[in-house]
Amino acid sequence: MTIDVTPNASQRIKDAIVAEGKPNIGLRIYVEGGGCSGLQYGLEFDDETKEGDEVVAHDGFKIIIDRFSAPYLEGIRIDYVTSLQGAGFKIENPNASGSCGCGHSFKV
Repeated sequence: MTIDVTPNASQRIKDAIVAEGKPNIGLRIYVEGGGCSGLQYGLEFDDETKEGDEVVAHDGFKIIIDRFSAPYLEGIRIDYVTSLQGAGFKIENPNASGSCGCGHSFKV
């Protein structure tokens, strides 16, 4: 599994892990049905892995991806951006054939 995390996003993730006070948690990235384009991304901290999860070590933290989401997330790039609409994580997905204007949902 290949996932690229920009240095800015990586630092934001590490800062959030410290703020959570649980140094062993990982960032779970998943895909679920919904959003404007049919599928949407989800990000949350998780302190356990489940059977079938793939764990990717990155820059001192782990990224956890479930079996269903893995094919959709192969090769993604995670960035942290600040714009007039606010700040947050942005996922660039080479597998997506389109996405909505908010950038939180996509289609394949």
